[in-house]
Amino acid sequence: MIDAPDSAPPARSLAIIGGGPAGLMAAEVARAAGVEVDLYDAKGSVGRKFLIAGKGGLNLTHSDPFDVFAGRYGERSPEIAGWLRDFDADALRAWAKGLGVDTFVGTSGRVFPTDLKAAPLLRGWVRRLREQGVRFHVQHRWQGWDAHGALRFATPAGEMTVKHDAVVLAMGGGSWPELGSDGAWVASLEAQGVPVAPLQPSNCGFDIDWSEHVANRFAGAPLKPVVAYWRDAQGREQHRQGECVVTATGIEGSLVYALSPALRDAITRDGQATLHLDLVPGREADELLRGLRKPRGSRSLSEHLRREAGLTGVKAALLYEVLDKAQLADAEILARTAKRLPLVLVRPRPMAEAISSAGGIRLEALDDTLMLRGMPGVFAAGEMLDWEAPTGGYLLTACFASGRRAGLGAVVWLAEHPATHQA
Repeated sequence: MIDAPDSAPPARSLAIIGGGPAGLMAAEVARAAGVEVDLYDAKGSVGRKFLIAGKGGLNLTHSDPFDVFAGRYGERSPEIAGWLRDFDADALRAWAKGLGVDTFVGTSGRVFPTDLKAAPLLRGWVRRLREQGVRFHVQHRWQGWDAHGALRFATPAGEMTVKHDAVVLAMGGGSWPELGSDGAWVASLEAQGVPVAPLQPSNCGFDIDWSEHVANRFAGAPLKPVVAYWRDAQGREQHRQGECVVTATGIEGSLVYALSPALRDAITRDGQATLHLDLVPGREADELLRGLRKPRGSRSLSEHLRREAGLTGVKAALLYEVLDKAQLADAEILARTAKRLPLVLVRPRPMAEAISSAGGIRLEALDDTLMLRGMPGVFAAGEMLDWEAPTGGYLLTACFASGRRAGLGAVVWLAEHPATHQA
């Protein structure tokens, strides 16, 4: 755990670049410790992606037990568990309550504000930060460092340079670039020798080479419930029940988003990934086969599928999509395919469409306080770092927790380095 000293020398200044949850949390803890804080954001207001995430109800965090929660971060779970021990889901809910925002646990275990809105929480937070003395500078796009170590910004009035004693970088990943997280920072950090894993889409949909019939007629059709089967990086079969949606280009939705790291990595490795769907999870295979073997007489195959398997609409269309005429006439093949429909995913959707991104500053380049090992006084937090999380509140919680850790790390570093250091 990182503990902030009671106070920091008043002349010490901290620049925070990025006004999402990670940057705002870093600003909060640093200012509370007495550090002078200037927060810079490329857009005209802070928290834009946070507000968009709240349009569906603001899934703030999750009620999972700690060990389950920490395990949601894949191979980065050990590192992120450390952040969460200092600031976990319960701490986040208590923090929100301190801003006058009560929360509740939904039926899925997800945690939401009682009003299901992001704007009141963000407004209250920014107002409190301003009252505490955090200075906000919007329409300041970071351009890296100049030859003297000063921060460079593009502003409506032209380029400006400023010097601070330390900096927290919290500019997000590469998804939803119109909201500010466009990954433009990668080149500046790589120029400084910082190792950055390539940014990739996460919590995203995937392209499938549909026929025109499926693409035109069934785009937007939900697939529910279904059970997805896939193989993990070790080749072990996994399965999960949920819902997804057929799109004009492929498939997306909560079930697909949850599997996106494994599917994306399989495409990178093998050129494509095969996702199998059980279209009738409530029916045993033998029972389904007995029904489909019944003579259908003058009934069409579509009517036969409806009566004997409950398969209609998009689910029936997908059987026609993957089977030829002879296979459709074979009850055994038909039943087997209904229980394991193969969908070949050819590419993830573009990162600009993804809910979040993977990749970023490699965690090995940071110490436990989230300071860059090769750049003393420079810290990083949030989606800029090389980790990813499923939807469900896990992404937001880790952004808050990493911002807190980086902000406190900067406070401690500033207290331990009284001589002027310019980041």
